[in-house]
Amino acid sequence: MIGRKVPNVTFRTRVRDESIEGPNPFRWQDMSSDDYFKGKRVILFSLPGAFTPTCSTYQLPDFEKLFPEFQAEGIDDIYCMSVNDAFVMNAWAKGQNLEHVKVIPDGSGEFTRKMGMLVNKDNLGFGMRSWRYAAIINDGVVEKWFEEEGFSDLCETDPYGVSAPQNILESLKGEAKAA
Repeated sequence: MIGRKVPNVTFRTRVRDESIEGPNPFRWQDMSSDDYFKGKRVILFSLPGAFTPTCSTYQLPDFEKLFPEFQAEGIDDIYCMSVNDAFVMNAWAKGQNLEHVKVIPDGSGEFTRKMGMLVNKDNLGFGMRSWRYAAIINDGVVEKWFEEEGFSDLCETDPYGVSAPQNILESLKGEAKAA
């Protein structure tokens, strides 16, 4: 994975547009991989599903809380991706009161599949979803990779630790000390 360019994908997002009247002032906006990753050093973390316990209780809130520390280590943005549509991702972001972490909907799983991280979670009623992983991506190229152990279809457990924000931050701080 390290040294690999992220796949070129178009993401169907929903963005707030004040020119639209009514109770749902959002419009569709296509975003490309370049829009998210080109010319920046970012963290991408991907997880099995919005609103799921580990993601909602630990991973996403901790990335949000630690954002200033990541910025101090040279990270421009933090993105949370899931194989969920834009409506689900936006509702989850709103429910989590996100100010720093941005969500990316990979509704069809195309990016996740091209990253080699798409797994079958039919045993949980999820269908095809992302394995839990994180990456530091510098100008569209994977610089560091943090993949949870046990990658497999129909996994009975949800490993979490390798892709935890605290582990990634520790890696970044170690990198700075070594420089």
